[in-house]
Amino acid sequence: MPSIRTDDGVDLHCEEVGSGIPIVFVHEFAGDSRSWEPQLRFFGRRYRCIAFNARGYPPSAVPAAGQYSQDRATDDVAQVIRKLGLAPCHVVGLSMGAFAALHVGLRYPHLARSLTAAGVGYGAAPDKRAQFREETDATIARIRAEGMGTMAGVYGRGPTRLIFEEKDPRGYAEFLSQLGEHSTEGSAGTMAGVQRERPSLWELEAGFRKMDVPTFIIAGDEDDPTLEPGLFLKRTIPTSALLVMPKCGHTMNLEDPDAFNRAVLDFITHVDAGTWRRRIPGSLSGGIIR
Repeated sequence: MPSIRTDDGVDLHCEEVGSGIPIVFVHEFAGDSRSWEPQLRFFGRRYRCIAFNARGYPPSAVPAAGQYSQDRATDDVAQVIRKLGLAPCHVVGLSMGAFAALHVGLRYPHLARSLTAAGVGYGAAPDKRAQFREETDATIARIRAEGMGTMAGVYGRGPTRLIFEEKDPRGYAEFLSQLGEHSTEGSAGTMAGVQRERPSLWELEAGFRKMDVPTFIIAGDEDDPTLEPGLFLKRTIPTSALLVMPKCGHTMNLEDPDAFNRAVLDFITHVDAGTWRRRIPGSLSGGIIR
């Protein structure tokens, strides 16, 4: 498997399969490259697929606290793309990875054919910022005190994960097991530097309105913290579409992999065919009937 070293000296572990137009998969806080296994198996039949472990997620390097931020996470995606010769590629991100994908669109649009931002928006609404920071501070303290082996069972049972356990107990058990293997130091550093400090999506509105990269926003209808941000992004990014997956929580690529894969495949097929278009200006008139 390939690996890269970032310009600030952090080794990132990558998994690769397939050939053709490249797709880079960017995982969530509670995942790693293994979280994309259903996608690697599906898309690897017709695309060159790369999933990498973010900094702080072994076997990627675990740098010291202070070396984690939204900008660094975005730069890491860009460097994977550049150093593996993938540009321009489709970028598919979930949650923390979806934030990074959107920031790639803002800062490095030339590297991306398209962006898929799934489960994006935790703490992003202006009226949720204080609550999100309070909850992340409490979680960081517990991760450092108790370790990820213990905290996996706490974090992994958040309200937006319960539908996963109900639908697929075996898949959910595997998810929890992998989460418990994460680095305590890396997880705490990531939550403190990336999750807690990233800017609100609403603060990025001006950039989103100018963004021209085809964008697909996916939310689970039982992933409440992402529903309002999903609508905001749909109404703000002129090249975007929004899919809400029914009876689905935060980890939709694992909960309903077939529906997720087919939806993303349809999107990137349109992009590659040149048939993904900007929103029709007349549809933004504000009228109800005319």
